[in-house]
Amino acid sequence: MTDDITLTIDERPVTVPEGTTILQAAKSVGINIPTICYHEFCTSNGLCRICVVEVEGSRTLVPACVAKVSQDMVVRTRTPRVVNARRTILEMLNASVDLSEDENIQDLMHEYAADEARFPLAEPRQHAILDDNPMYIRDYAKCILCWRCVQVCADDAQYTYAINFSGRGYHTSISTYYDLPLTETTCVFCGQCVGVCPTGALKPKREWLMELGYTPDQIMQMTRTERKSRMRRPQASA
Repeated sequence: MTDDITLTIDERPVTVPEGTTILQAAKSVGINIPTICYHEFCTSNGLCRICVVEVEGSRTLVPACVAKVSQDMVVRTRTPRVVNARRTILEMLNASVDLSEDENIQDLMHEYAADEARFPLAEPRQHAILDDNPMYIRDYAKCILCWRCVQVCADDAQYTYAINFSGRGYHTSISTYYDLPLTETTCVFCGQCVGVCPTGALKPKREWLMELGYTPDQIMQMTRTERKSRMRRPQASA
């Protein structure tokens, strides 16, 4: 039987089952903690750090999406230190990634009064759009490395393991193993990765073509022709 834990969040007493995260505990009493990389159907990894909170007795800010509650814990979700940290995270993301299609982040930029020009010397991530299959495109200039797509392709949902991280530091990106085209990987084109992508880095092929100005009839013909072409392509020798 699970024991209950009582803590305080923003001066409010909260009682939740043992093993509950700070994020879940705050949500249970209507306290909103912002998230970016978090998705309720994906394993939490605390990558983006936008959900950090101040926990009494802790030297550093704590990511609420992965930190578990403890008895008599005292949490503050919007201290000046927390607000400054979230603002800086947003400004750094905006300096290097195209966030134009992520409404959640745009709302957070406004809420935290983030300065879009704070890092003028930052180098934006530049990636050519990858159009290597008839189902969806990959525009990694919009990727925030939230890891959602990797997780649903792996143990969180599909168990396909077609994609993972590639590179290090600034050059880290999502890719296929050995940078193979998706059609040459274990990808089954289930669309789960597209469904959890928050920024438009992964987008259905037809939606992308419509944004480019093609008509539905043209798109139907283009994607049909592409499928037939790929089906006729000779397979590589074993």
